Amino acid sequence: MSSSQQGRRNVLLVVVDQWRADFVPALGAGFLKTPNLDRLCREGVTFRNHVTNTVPCGPARASLLTGLYLMNHRAVQNTVPLDARHTNLAKELRRIGYDPALIGYTTTTPDPRTTGSHDPRFTTLGDLMDGFRAVGAFEPSMDGYFGWLSQKGYALPPNREDIWLPAGEDHVPGATDRPSRITADLSDTAYFTERALTYLKGRNGKPWFLHLGYYRPHPPFIAPEPYNRMYRPEDMPALQRRDTWQEEAAQHPLLNFYLRGIGQGSFFHGAGGAATGMEAGAIAQMRATYCGLISEVDDALGQVVAYLDETDQWKDTLVIFTSDHGEQLGDHYLLGKVGYHDESFRIPLVIKDPDHRDAAGRIEDAFTESVDVMPTVLEWLGGTAPRACDGRSLLPLIGGQKPADWRTHLFYEYDFRDVFYSRPEDDLGLPMDDCSLCVVQDRDWKYVHFAALPPLLFDLERDPNGFTNLADDPAHAGVARDYAQLALSHRMRHAERTLTHFRSTPQGLEERTP
Repeated sequence: MSSSQQGRRNVLLVVVDQWRADFVPALGAGFLKTPNLDRLCREGVTFRNHVTNTVPCGPARASLLTGLYLMNHRAVQNTVPLDARHTNLAKELRRIGYDPALIGYTTTTPDPRTTGSHDPRFTTLGDLMDGFRAVGAFEPSMDGYFGWLSQKGYALPPNREDIWLPAGEDHVPGATDRPSRITADLSDTAYFTERALTYLKGRNGKPWFLHLGYYRPHPPFIAPEPYNRMYRPEDMPALQRRDTWQEEAAQHPLLNFYLRGIGQGSFFHGAGGAATGMEAGAIAQMRATYCGLISEVDDALGQVVAYLDETDQWKDTLVIFTSDHGEQLGDHYLLGKVGYHDESFRIPLVIKDPDHRDAAGRIEDAFTESVDVMPTVLEWLGGTAPRACDGRSLLPLIGGQKPADWRTHLFYEYDFRDVFYSRPEDDLGLPMDDCSLCVVQDRDWKYVHFAALPPLLFDLERDPNGFTNLADDPAHAGVARDYAQLALSHRMRHAERTLTHFRSTPQGLEERTP
């Protein structure tokens, strides 16, 4: 047992919001300035092929914190309840003696069978997952943050979200290099960081687990000074899209729906117009602002790292940095996290394990998923992942020992029923229980299966950005069949299995080793 295993065992789980994987310098995003994330990558392992198992926020966080696929936890959209029978990371941490603290949010709607219909939690987008101790919550409705602003003496406007309008009387909502009206010292990023430092300073040497959530780089895409002009639009990566949005829309009915329906208002406070109407220059400015928000989070994270350094806790702390999901950022003419494109599902994952300092700086290419985070944390702390967990511990990969039976493909899902912002089922003429898709993807092919819409097939070697659908091409019928069978087998293998290893026998209950 290493010296760190004999002493303190602390875990810092950093969960940012809407940060896509190709905006990580260690994975090629040299245009970004993130010295603290860079340090984490130098001291830990960066996972190149990591995905969230679903989008948007609520379902993604449910998978991250329960270790379950969407097909099993069934909190299929924001505002859809999470079944109370499911355990989660916080509850499992309590079993092994930890009091898991949470800063930020989980966007979790409670099981209505455990409370009454007048519970105020049913009036919000989501609340906090059971089991965590909130020490700096954003939810419900960002009340914690806005209350903090008031306590700081900031005079909130009548519409408090106007703090995210561009500064200046002649402002025009939309992509801009103007700063937000709220200053960096009073931003939501500053709020979360202050709460984190307050919590950590209060631990007084006791072991801890902290879920440190940051709202950024989630929209609205407006950054406080000096982050608003830290990056130049001309330095942003090129857009991946066809010449017109109509060409993109012709690929699939679901994509057509989103391209016709997504507006700019959810991404720029007070803005109007369709997302497809954004010119390339405006998108480049939006990306520059997005990068500014990333750098703001990185600077804030640096304050937490500095405190852990000063108190000699950094070396004994398992640090996991990840996001709930990605962001389209104008690729395929889309904004947000929708559909089946890689930009929505590929996310960062960096893990610094003090038990494996020899792994520092390594890039791991194995396929990993957000459901792997829960079993990784539990194993590192001496616990055991629940039988129902769909993920696997990443500790062997961090140690450089890839298991022989490690997954050979990625699996992720999206349920597009009655989402918080729109109703695809009405437009597509589908019952809500038919509004789902799943993806199986390896290094060669990406197959998208829909419950009631045509499938998609992409040759990733020739078409890595998914422009040409080959599912209807007779020459690729065998490939489509093979990957459809792979998707079915994957779902069957991961069907709910909490009790399937128990048997009743003449001698009583028997628990078999899977």
